[in-house]
Amino acid sequence: MKTDVAVLSSPLLPRSPAPWLNPLSVAFALLVTSALAAEPITFTARDSLRPGDETVPDAKAALADLTWRPADFEVSLLDVADADHQAVIRFPSAVDTGDDVNDRVALLWHKPADADAQVPRPAVVVVHESGSAMPVGRLFAKAFAARGFHSFLIHLPHYGLRRREGKRPDGERFLITMRQGIADVRRARDAVAVLPGVDPQRIALQGTSLGAFVSSTSAGLDRGYQAVFLMLSGGDLYRMLQNGDKEAAQLRQRLEQAGYTDDKLRDLLHVVEPTRLAHRLDPQQTWLYSAEQDRVVPLENALVFKRAAKLDDAHHVRLWGDHTSTIVYFPVIVEHAAERIRALGGQPALVPRH
Repeated sequence: MKTDVAVLSSPLLPRSPAPWLNPLSVAFALLVTSALAAEPITFTARDSLRPGDETVPDAKAALADLTWRPADFEVSLLDVADADHQAVIRFPSAVDTGDDVNDRVALLWHKPADADAQVPRPAVVVVHESGSAMPVGRLFAKAFAARGFHSFLIHLPHYGLRRREGKRPDGERFLITMRQGIADVRRARDAVAVLPGVDPQRIALQGTSLGAFVSSTSAGLDRGYQAVFLMLSGGDLYRMLQNGDKEAAQLRQRLEQAGYTDDKLRDLLHVVEPTRLAHRLDPQQTWLYSAEQDRVVPLENALVFKRAAKLDDAHHVRLWGDHTSTIVYFPVIVEHAAERIRALGGQPALVPRH
């Protein structure tokens, strides 16, 4: 957005103070200036999605289901006065569901206190858990900003600013919702890359629980993100839903109500199964954090993903506790991730080839 010079030099804003200035004129001028300041600034981004050559048949089929034709897209930035974040970023989803509210992706920008647009810094895209208030996602976003990174909390489909009339999709919409979320997380990397002050060669991805599952698959599309941090993720979704408690059991019930059981459920989950693309992740720049006593994402499922992603023990952090109690390790986890983000060398992402 360019400020209108005519407004700034209008008679409503004299070059020197005058005691006779009409108070109504001043008020009007301030309203005009405020309105201009509230207009979003727009940028043009382009999808950098590069799946590369894939020879594993099942992975090739997964990429055909989950990728899209790269295109230019508009990114808007609106500054806001909020205690938690300083701007809202919007861009169109690469997956059109026919819902104009849901199909505009939202990112809440948490800026470091001493941010300078002239000095590029690393950025982190944070993908929240399943709770409507996204408390863990918000916690990560603020913590990364406090450590000097540009942090962006993405709202997954039908969450936050993308939810229409407080409704969430039923089991019948599970697949398109997950596919859209996977695409949105990948496109978010390219939206963030065009923003002032962001180093486009040092953009990391962090997801928790639901957000970690979405991130696990999204990061397997290519190596667009320079580092990936997955908290409470795993593989073999079908077995996890059969054996998992709480959120896993709730999702299983929703899908059963929509008619997805047995082989039909297995086929549905296979489309977004993280292990299909896990071998495409960079095992040196991917970290998995798991809870030893997790009954939502059992450790067995975490190990399935670890093996598929070829992660060594140094890249699989096992924490004593369950799906919720491991939040006590939050300070350690966020600092562990921050140290590795600081160490990123800014080299161009590699395209996986198999």
